[in-house]
Amino acid sequence: GKRRKASRSREREEEVQARPDKRERERRRRAKSDRETGGRQRDEEGKAKIKSEQETSEQEDNGEEDNEEKEVRPESLTPEELERLKEAVDDRKKLIQVLRGKPWPMKKKLVTLRESQQFVEKYEGALGKGKGRKLYVYKVMMTKKWMKFQRDFENFRTACIPWEMKIKEIESHFGSSVASYFIFLRWMYGINMILFGLTFGLVMVPEALMGRPYGSIPRKTVPRAEEASAMDFAVLWDFGGYAQYSVLFYGYYNNQRAIGWLKFRMPLSYFLVGVGTVAYSYMVVIRTMARNANESGVGDDNSFNFSWKVFTSWDYLIGNPETADNKFASITTSFKEAILEEQESCKDDNIHLTRFLRVLANFLVLCCLAGSGYLIYFVVRRSQKFALDGLENHTWWERNEVNMVMSLLGMFCPMLFDVISALENYHPRVALQWQLGRIFALFLGNLYTFIIALMDEINLKREEENIVKFNITTWEASFYNGTVSENSTGLPFTVQPADVPRGPCWETMVGQEFVRLIISDTMTTYITLLIGDFLRAVFVRFLNHCWCWDLEAGFPSYSEFDVSGNVLGLIFNQGMIWMGAFYAPCLPALNVLRLHVSMYLQCWAVMCCNVPQERVFKASGSNNFYMAMLLVILFLSTLPAIYTIVTIPPSFDCGPFSGKKRMFDVIQETLESDFPAWFSKVFSYASNPGLSKNTPYPLPLGTAIVV
Repeated sequence: GKRRKASRSREREEEVQARPDKRERERRRRAKSDRETGGRQRDEEGKAKIKSEQETSEQEDNGEEDNEEKEVRPESLTPEELERLKEAVDDRKKLIQVLRGKPWPMKKKLVTLRESQQFVEKYEGALGKGKGRKLYVYKVMMTKKWMKFQRDFENFRTACIPWEMKIKEIESHFGSSVASYFIFLRWMYGINMILFGLTFGLVMVPEALMGRPYGSIPRKTVPRAEEASAMDFAVLWDFGGYAQYSVLFYGYYNNQRAIGWLKFRMPLSYFLVGVGTVAYSYMVVIRTMARNANESGVGDDNSFNFSWKVFTSWDYLIGNPETADNKFASITTSFKEAILEEQESCKDDNIHLTRFLRVLANFLVLCCLAGSGYLIYFVVRRSQKFALDGLENHTWWERNEVNMVMSLLGMFCPMLFDVISALENYHPRVALQWQLGRIFALFLGNLYTFIIALMDEINLKREEENIVKFNITTWEASFYNGTVSENSTGLPFTVQPADVPRGPCWETMVGQEFVRLIISDTMTTYITLLIGDFLRAVFVRFLNHCWCWDLEAGFPSYSEFDVSGNVLGLIFNQGMIWMGAFYAPCLPALNVLRLHVSMYLQCWAVMCCNVPQERVFKASGSNNFYMAMLLVILFLSTLPAIYTIVTIPPSFDCGPFSGKKRMFDVIQETLESDFPAWFSKVFSYASNPGLSKNTPYPLPLGTAIVV
């Protein structure tokens, strides 16, 4: 009992001691619960306040929308309500126009746009009554349908642009610099389609339909000695045999002034189409340059250099992550280079060593240019000897030596120039300009060397022509005396056109050389693309995991698309078309086919075999640069054609101008035959003020009369 009493007393004492702690814990728990309750109440009050503010703002923005939406029938509205509804519709229209610039979240913009459009569509027709309201609704509906039709038609027209989607895909992966080449190629394709349409519709088709058929006259017949091999593949590959005596070349066309029941002026059409294609090309190139100049920016690289780099460096059409990373690195590198240029502008390196290396590099480049020109001249003169001996006695390489040498020089000399440029230590931008200039000089020098060699061959053909004229006269006299008696009253003699001797047609020879050059250049380009890009990419792709080093990061790696080289090749190919189209009307058609195949083949090669460039450049100034080079080539390529037309007499037995002293005499002949006499006399005096009375044909201005 004592122990129980003692334990109870201890429990009471412990309870008395623990009572304050218990009260303190209960007080803390009540305070905590009060704080939580107060926080919830404040949150609820805040939410309620925010909700009321949102509702108030929506009511302020929407105005009287609720009251208006309750009315389903606008006819029951009073004039005051209609006026308020009109103001609400106008406000919603203005809101739709300026919604893009509102500093709102995108979700709120979309919701507001959708509600505003629904409101305008629902109540826009309530501005009138009866027939007026219906007419207004009809006009609004037709306006919206017309705008939708315009948008759809614009999208359809964009989709109808040839290769537009392919070029956009290339642009998103490789940037606008690579895409500018394909845009330029498509533009060249359109120009050649126009040239092909003029030549095909006004020269080739009339001669094929209304001219004399094949075999009727000697110029349209394969000679007897060539009939056995006229269909051989080797002969047709060189555009001889039946290809030579067809509408593809100058020599097939007859000099008959009017052909067919339409009395089509064939020689006049041939001359005017040749002049018109050049004039059209000048007009289109200059007009395109003017349009590009108006669309380009007004800044340059010298003023506000860093500002231009900051605000205009990025290419917003890039959609490939790898290309975007390369573009970012390129912009960073350009800023570093600009800063270093500013810092090192006052520093002087070993200027004497730099000058010596640059002089040495230019000397080596000049040696390469001179060597390539001499090599082309040598092989052209050598090919003349092969032609005299007979091409059937020589190998395939000897028959096509000129074309293959020119194609190989155009392929390997730019690589050599790139190696030599490492000696000069130029800025990359300056080095690119020098590289383009040297390649331009190489192609131009090779082309003009080829033309000079052709001029020598033309002179040889003309000397041979004089001999053939004398032989033909002797042959006709002997044939007539041997077959016709003195008292005969029939035809003097009858001979097959294939047996008639004929002179060398130098115009057809020039056209054949240009066609072979175009074919060999096309084949070289495609073979280089197949070996240099496709096989290289296959080698790197499948042998990288088992090779001694990383093939993708080191040698040979994947190839990049050479924009400058491809553009220059395209420009000089077009220059050869302009230069040789007068003597080979088939050249525009061949070039259209070449460009069509090149678009698909190069698009495939770029997407499958190439990687984005390490330094991705914008194409802001590339278009006019391409056009400027094209204009220079157009001018330089028309000079040889004008020289041959003005100074060299045409062949006596082939072509539409045979029998005339100069090709442009067809103009004077047309004026004398189809126009009044006074008009031809006025035109003659107006075009040649220094012409004497006894001159049998008008000479162009600036032509010297040699006595």
